[in-house]
Amino acid sequence: MRTCVLLALLAGTGIAILELVREQTGTSGFFVGLGLALLPVAPLMAAFRWLGRAAPAPWSQLLFCFGWGACTAALIAILANNFATEWIAAATADASAADHLGSVAIAPVVEESAKAAALLLVFFFRRRHFTGPADGFVVAGFTATGFAFTENILYLGNAFVEDLAEDSGALESMTAATFFVRIVLSPFAHPLFTVLTGLGFGVAAVSAPRSRRIFLPLLGLALAMGMHALWNGSSQFGEHGFYMVYACVMVPAFGLLVWLAVRIRRDRLRAVARELSLYAAAGWLGPAEVPALASMPARSLARALARHSGGRAAGRTVARYEADAAALALLRNRARRGGPLRERDFAGRERELLHRLWQGRATAGPALARAAVMEELVPPWFDPLAPAVVRADVPPPRRTAAAADPGLRRSGPWSSAMPAGPSSIRPCVLPGGDEVR
Repeated sequence: MRTCVLLALLAGTGIAILELVREQTGTSGFFVGLGLALLPVAPLMAAFRWLGRAAPAPWSQLLFCFGWGACTAALIAILANNFATEWIAAATADASAADHLGSVAIAPVVEESAKAAALLLVFFFRRRHFTGPADGFVVAGFTATGFAFTENILYLGNAFVEDLAEDSGALESMTAATFFVRIVLSPFAHPLFTVLTGLGFGVAAVSAPRSRRIFLPLLGLALAMGMHALWNGSSQFGEHGFYMVYACVMVPAFGLLVWLAVRIRRDRLRAVARELSLYAAAGWLGPAEVPALASMPARSLARALARHSGGRAAGRTVARYEADAAALALLRNRARRGGPLRERDFAGRERELLHRLWQGRATAGPALARAAVMEELVPPWFDPLAPAVVRADVPPPRRTAAAADPGLRRSGPWSSAMPAGPSSIRPCVLPGGDEVR
């Protein structure tokens, strides 16, 4: 029911925003603006997807965020901004002051709040996919990219219509100037603002105190509104105000967020390695799989090896295995740090992910181990025959009944994961035909 409601909302607002933009720009302006506005979408989505590859979110969730920004948030912003500007103009009888006040005081509040609604929905209804700052970064980036896409259609379409009316040349046209400012100079502007809100939600997702889970998203939203207002009001700082704000504020902020994104990604992979080593010690994973799962090149190589030997289905199995292993590691990392999931369904979610890992291990385990060797990720002191160490805080990969009745160990799906003692050791036949005990 919830999915149907959201799809209906996106479809309705999408049709409404398309018709509204087409009405304002005309059919020719709409298609010109659409073609030009599409150019930065793919690079931005690829960049945010790269950040989230350590524990990828479902594409359905990311496309929902993009659709919310492009359709629902854009429609809310256009209607609210127009209403507020007309109301201020009627109250003050000064259309120029109303436009300025609307762009600096009204638009940042309305637009950032409309985009933040998507993050709020994901935070509440898809909490298992909102595991930290990286997820807030990615969700905010996709939402803002969608919003900027629709806004660029409107600006570029209107500029093209104005050029047609004035018969301007190509280089002196408003379309070229608008394209340069919005697509070349500042395609990252809206994502930069909304990412501040996303970081607030992301940090709140791993915070235990309830006060932080409320305060941090609001702080991020306030910072996003402030940056947005500064950007919109830059033209009021003199002839070169726009370039001053761009060079002194936007570019350093963009560089800082790029550095932060790289660090978040690296820290996330380290957390994956640290937490998965506990499950490897308990026997759920092969020790050689852990360094491969903590390396994006090794993950890509493992998928390629699986596709080469077993076809696309094997490649998809390895991809699901990698995603589930990363989700398990981040789940445990969040619970260990005292996040909200620690008091909710940590045990049930852990069992679910462990079961899915066990189902795909026969295909994914060898591919990941081979990738770790080929990428030279296995340390020289690694001993593949070292006994597993049972940890009290990690469930062993066998059923309690199998542990109690040795006769069940030979038939259950969990029987070969961990040796229970000398009596349970059975021969293992390697691909070359050699038998090892």
